Amino acid sequence: MSIFVNERLSLDDTSFTERFIRASGPGGQNVNKVSTAVQLRFPVGPCAALSPPVKQRLRHLAGRRLTGDDEILIQADNHRTQKANREAARRRLAQLIREALVPPVIRRRTTPSRGALARRAHSKKHRSEAKAMRKKPNPMDG
Repeated sequence: MSIFVNERLSLDDTSFTERFIRASGPGGQNVNKVSTAVQLRFPVGPCAALSPPVKQRLRHLAGRRLTGDDEILIQADNHRTQKANREAARRRLAQLIREALVPPVIRRRTTPSRGALARRAHSKKHRSEAKAMRKKPNPMDG
């Protein structure tokens, strides 16, 4: 079963590995006996479906989930069943890749409008006058 990222991109089962482990935390015998948690590993480098800029953004977005082997490690153990945890891990990987596919918007510097400059000057003048009223009068001024 492949991971559907968007209408143009899906990852087949050979591009990632899943391993089932025992979950930690409360849950009694179910947690102690059954391996329901899933560790999904996605190697970023060899994936031919992603372009180099997308891979770079994906590495950046992965943060601490990126291992030293250039793999994204996603662990899901919120649900009681293997199936639900597997789907949750796959959804999280697909969401991460979807975010990496969106190129960042480059901010272009603009100059403030004449009106904005006038409003700023008026505001500064008003503030200066308000602060000047708080000063003690200077006896030398007369």
